Amino acid sequence: IPIVCGFPEVFPENLPGLPLEREVEFPIELIFGSTSISITPYRMAPVKLRELKSQLQELPEKGFIRPNYRQLNRITIKNRYPLPRIDDLFDQLKESAKGVKVDPSKIQAVVEWRPPKSPTEVRSFLGLAGYYRRFVKGFSIIAYPLTKLLQKEVKFIWEGKEYVVYNDASHNSLGCVLMQEGKAISYASLKLKPHELNYPTRDLELADVVFALKIWRHYLYGEKCHIFTYHKSLKYLGTQKELNLRQRRWLELIKDYDCTIDYHPGKTNV
Repeated sequence: IPIVCGFPEVFPENLPGLPLEREVEFPIELIFGSTSISITPYRMAPVKLRELKSQLQELPEKGFIRPNYRQLNRITIKNRYPLPRIDDLFDQLKESAKGVKVDPSKIQAVVEWRPPKSPTEVRSFLGLAGYYRRFVKGFSIIAYPLTKLLQKEVKFIWEGKEYVVYNDASHNSLGCVLMQEGKAISYASLKLKPHELNYPTRDLELADVVFALKIWRHYLYGEKCHIFTYHKSLKYLGTQKELNLRQRRWLELIKDYDCTIDYHPGKTNV
């Protein structure tokens, strides 16, 4: 049994003794008037009887057979309790002013669900999420990108929406905007320090890129991002051989991200 193998310290092979006395006893109540189970054994030849005893000792140890309790279950009084309906439980607010809330511990496995790597894993996740389609408005629209991956003619490519960063540095400050699907997520700006005012234009634009990567690290680290700057030479930063120490230091930081730097004309830059 998997649960027994997973906790060997709880289920020892040999019991050290009888369990401790507990406050609650768990008896098996039988139907009134019933008698103990007693079945007359079949008569067998000595050879078959020896073989039967041998198998009855070997097969249970291997887990192939186990005792049959059907006769005992027929005369056992079963515990019956009225269980509430799941639909009714969802309708109860439980004195909550904000409505029904999900216990975070109950959805931890769903929140930490790893991205699927095959159509089979996508189908498994959709089967789980489909249980809540009655409570999610527009569920089919939200799940459409996943259901589309199940089509035979569609290649399985799992990727998120790309982040886009627009940079624009001036002679006294840095400015950038983080966007996704054409919508702004966050704006950021920083006033230059006195020694930074002496940076050439190329270094100012590169400093703006580094500033954006640092301040939005929680968004951009581990994700694909596209950075637009109006200084064209930064597009070839990774292949240039002659860089000063400051540029080399910033280049090492940029390499930690999965980002692409492209040129965007200053007149059309955000």
